[in-house]
Amino acid sequence: MYKYVKAFLDKILALIGILALAIPLLIVALAIRIDSPGPAVFKQERIGKDQKPIYIYKFRTMKSTNVAFDINNPVIKDGNKNVTKVGRIIRKFKIDEFLQLFNVIKGDMSLIGPRPLMRVYLDHYEEWEKQKFLIKPGMSGLSQVRGNGHLTSIERSYYDVMYQKKCSFKLDVEIMFKTIALIFKGEEKFLKPVPPEEIQKLREEFNTNR
Repeated sequence: MYKYVKAFLDKILALIGILALAIPLLIVALAIRIDSPGPAVFKQERIGKDQKPIYIYKFRTMKSTNVAFDINNPVIKDGNKNVTKVGRIIRKFKIDEFLQLFNVIKGDMSLIGPRPLMRVYLDHYEEWEKQKFLIKPGMSGLSQVRGNGHLTSIERSYYDVMYQKKCSFKLDVEIMFKTIALIFKGEEKFLKPVPPEEIQKLREEFNTNR
């Protein structure tokens, strides 16, 4: 039942967000164009619900968006030389992700859910990790408020799958408020590593129920 309410709330809140942030987003786009050559906005293929491709919108934070990613750590560090001056600022406050409000309006994404990763990572997932694709990806999610870039890839998958299994209004509200808090406090303050035995337990539970 909640999934239907969630879809409605997503679009209403995303629309409110776009209207409220319209002028700040235009200012950010202008700052990006002044700071470095290239478009202010780009879109990138990611994997969404049911393993279908979607194209997410982002503010450009790097001099070049043609970057080789580390399979085990897909988060680009702010100290990377490819990150622009303006990019460091908007990445710190997660502003580069705000354009995904348009993805929420389109129905490709939710406000809260597993973060969508690039297609290259799909081939490296174990079958149990693919449970994250049973729901729409989100702008923020459980793994983001448990450490995100400070977690290993499999720890992020653990939290993504746990969110898919326990999705609720209460959990979404908790993640939303923690997302706001980590913007100011930093992801490391919320770091919660996953014990290997918990990951194994989730893996065995999946294999048993197949």
